[in-house]
Amino acid sequence: MKTFQTNVIKSAVLAAVVSLAAPLVMAQNIAIVNGKPIPKARFDAMMTQIVKQGQQPKTPDLEAKVREELVLREIFVQEAEKKGLQATPDYKMQMEFARQSILIHALFADFEAKNKASEADVRAEYDKIKAQNGDKEYRARHILVEKEDDAKALIAQLKAGAKFEDLAKKNSKDPGSAENGGDLDWAAPGNYVPEFSQAMTKLEKGKYTETPVKSQFGYHVIKLEDVRSTQFPAFEEVKAQIEQRSAQAKLAKYRDELKAKAKTDFKFSN
Repeated sequence: MKTFQTNVIKSAVLAAVVSLAAPLVMAQNIAIVNGKPIPKARFDAMMTQIVKQGQQPKTPDLEAKVREELVLREIFVQEAEKKGLQATPDYKMQMEFARQSILIHALFADFEAKNKASEADVRAEYDKIKAQNGDKEYRARHILVEKEDDAKALIAQLKAGAKFEDLAKKNSKDPGSAENGGDLDWAAPGNYVPEFSQAMTKLEKGKYTETPVKSQFGYHVIKLEDVRSTQFPAFEEVKAQIEQRSAQAKLAKYRDELKAKAKTDFKFSN
């Protein structure tokens, strides 16, 4: 009788353990496909990736779609493996490309995470850019032609009373400004080639160059419309852009250093 009672107790305990373990197993997996579990960690990783990439916000509907996608993937993968497709040369080559891509991405992500620009570095870069732009902006017009004689002829027409805008629309070879009467909008002198900026900054408002200005693009006739103090954005407005530019520059340098240190018989094109 005692033995019978002991067996009954053991059976009851075993049933209780099994009933408790089932929810625990399901908590670790989102589904089981043909006896193979799909771990919740895989679901969490895909959800994190989707949300991180900003594709969709995390919602119950999205979670349901991700679960369904993972189950379908497992069904299709199992069928592919059943057919032995994982042993084909094409599969192995594609896996090698995928392995390389993942490792390269991880390498560069690790570098960027460990080489973030400090607040002081970003501020210093901001001050440098601000200094390069100077304290003045100029609004100018220009007429670009190929020959010096053409530029001299235009200057003669201006002296005779022709309108600068009309001559620019009719004669300028600069497609970006010709239709607007040669208007270049507001810009710092550093935005132009040296020959252009030097001639422009010497002009008085409303005046134009009375001799052609030669540059690598041809011959310019320049008119200065106005001058104002530089309208430079506040640090906080451009901080993120400067950080991104700094990160890209550091990563490019890191890539070049790795390429330079590598021992290879391959010749990279410039």
